Amino acid sequence: MQRVVIIGGGVIGSSIAYHLAKHPLFDGMVTVIERDPSYKRASSALSASSIRVQFSTPLNIALSRFGLDFIKRAAVDLAIEGDVPALGLREPGYLYLVPESGVAGLRENFAVQREAGGDVALLEPAALAERFPWMKLHGVALGSLGLSGEGWFNGPGLHQALRTKARALGVLFVARTATGLVRRNGAIGGVQLDDGATVPAELVINAGGGWAGEVASWVGVELPIKPRRRMVFQFACRAELPRFPLLIDPTGIWVRPEGNGYLTGFSPAEGEDDPDEPPLEIDEAVFHERLWPVLAERVPAFEELKLTGGWAGYYDMNLSDHNGLVGAHPAVPSLLHVAGFSGHGMQHAPGIGRGVAELIAQGRYVSLDLSPLATERLVTGEKLLERNII
Repeated sequence: MQRVVIIGGGVIGSSIAYHLAKHPLFDGMVTVIERDPSYKRASSALSASSIRVQFSTPLNIALSRFGLDFIKRAAVDLAIEGDVPALGLREPGYLYLVPESGVAGLRENFAVQREAGGDVALLEPAALAERFPWMKLHGVALGSLGLSGEGWFNGPGLHQALRTKARALGVLFVARTATGLVRRNGAIGGVQLDDGATVPAELVINAGGGWAGEVASWVGVELPIKPRRRMVFQFACRAELPRFPLLIDPTGIWVRPEGNGYLTGFSPAEGEDDPDEPPLEIDEAVFHERLWPVLAERVPAFEELKLTGGWAGYYDMNLSDHNGLVGAHPAVPSLLHVAGFSGHGMQHAPGIGRGVAELIAQGRYVSLDLSPLATERLVTGEKLLERNII
């Protein structure tokens, strides 16, 4: 019987646990080590929980399409004795706006998205003005709109549903902190815990999110993964703005509806200060001085808005190419790394979990080839560069 231990019980770790426990060819035991079962600082609990096909790589598009289908099936697949998860999926689409300098790149991405089955349309300014009359289009040369299969959902609800279903399938969740790995004859033999206990394992999965690099360092492996803070602000606006998508301004600032209000945020530009693991606090000055002026200029109704709250969470940012690392480093074959998804881990967790379960139970990827995400690319120097990071 194979003993698999997963370090990290966030949405990635919980998805792997669920898919592995339900795999018909897996005959073993799965244990998940989670240091904070309240998930107060977990990226899974603090995600803005959106889903899109507007990526620049076919694999990420395929993972999003599977993720959307999984969310739609969750009421059946993740239900337990009539308790059905409410994931609140909405599909108003993503709308990317670009200036003239961004048109060529947007068209290149569009071609990849259409080839991969994405339901996306390119809209000239006149078409944008007709569809979204509440929006000003100064500086916009072209827009890319997801017509279906894009939107947002209850990400923490998905995480908890995966975790609960995994437990119902026999997965053991242990509320302790992993502190080290046991080596036996060059292989991993178990996980050490902060209470002095050791959980034996033939295979360990590093799903430590932004702290996956720390786990890898226990066996001398260096991963370019760092926890980077992303702030999300909530605000209210009295005006009715119909068919509002998740809008990405040319400045990189994004905004979307949420309940009776809106959420907004941004990612630092290339070269801008973006420290590792800063405090999970929001800076209201950033909203008032950086975001609000852009929002009000793009959507005049936002001139009269009210900041109502916000939060901050961490991206597990892969500084190498902004895509996840999936698989073992050649130096330690019995330790699989599954982390570094750079902000799209929530939407891709179902497909990643399924793929890793197939790799363990069947020795290969069956449903979707995740080999482009192989951790081995850190050694070979290959990159799977994702251009569309929000």
